[in-house]
Amino acid sequence: MIKTELKEIGPAFYLQYPVTLKGGKYITIGNNFSTRARLRIEAWDEYQGDKYQPKIKIGDNVNINFDCHIGAINYIEIGDNVLIGSKVLITDHSHGEVSANNLLTAASQRPLFSKGPVIIEKNVWIGEGAAILAGVRVGENSIIGANAVVTSDVPNNCVIGGIPARILKQF
Repeated sequence: MIKTELKEIGPAFYLQYPVTLKGGKYITIGNNFSTRARLRIEAWDEYQGDKYQPKIKIGDNVNINFDCHIGAINYIEIGDNVLIGSKVLITDHSHGEVSANNLLTAASQRPLFSKGPVIIEKNVWIGEGAAILAGVRVGENSIIGANAVVTSDVPNNCVIGGIPARILKQF
């Protein structure tokens, strides 16, 4: 059972199967968490012989919709009262650094690389199909538009969208 594989979990936990879990001992989840089917949550501590120290921390009252993927080799934090739409990707890493030298190696053979942690502060709404990439902080009360690709920090109290995401409105 998934609950026993996680480092820590609060009460009022709802999980709709199927779920893919890797590295549960590095994942903590707060109270009143719910997720729909096909969540893929992975904390990689080793890949191709390289070692990592992953941590995923999910706050209270977090709701995740269908087909989401959360992957860490570094650190991902999702704050309280976050709503995540379907088909959202949240990752703190990629297969290799972006460089001409890395292009000489097959993507699947490149070492995992993190540009930094992902921090999603409280009261954030992430729209369907969005991707939040490494080294990004999403400020409180912000809204990430559907299909946005977030590659840089998002201030508090804004609506962002696009590829790459940009501020559409700030309150």
